[in-house]
Amino acid sequence: MSEPAPDARPPLPPFNRDTAILKVRKAEDAWNSKDPERVSLAYSPDSRWRNRSEFITGRQEIVSLLTRKWSVELDYRLIKELWAFGDKRIAVRFAYEYHDHVGNWFRAYGNENWEFDELGLMTARHASINDIPILSVERKFHWPPGTRPELHPGLTELGL
Repeated sequence: MSEPAPDARPPLPPFNRDTAILKVRKAEDAWNSKDPERVSLAYSPDSRWRNRSEFITGRQEIVSLLTRKWSVELDYRLIKELWAFGDKRIAVRFAYEYHDHVGNWFRAYGNENWEFDELGLMTARHASINDIPILSVERKFHWPPGTRPELHPGLTELGL
């Protein structure tokens, strides 16, 4: 078996249940880093996104969108969960919590449809997202900034 290309992002398609779950967790971990440059490297150079009502193309636009996002979505914590998968496609559901600059908390719920090339780079991301205000005491995502700990419950276990 040959080594993957240097710019490959394993696991690579075609996906099975285990590799799809791993791909979802790697995406969650990257997004929880809140590092736009790091996150952008999981996408093809010409990746196309629909994120809420924004349509963007390419890594530089991804970096710009994420930089704006994380400048207003403070103390961001995200959980993604596999919904379905095919040979080169994965569907996820997710929720994240954040607060704004004045301390108002929100939980965002959404679904994403992903498509990958042979290198495991995401070529398309279609995201539908809704935010609801929550009280600080209603928060469910409690871990230090960065990767969600392995033992922290996922969306299903949290009843989301």
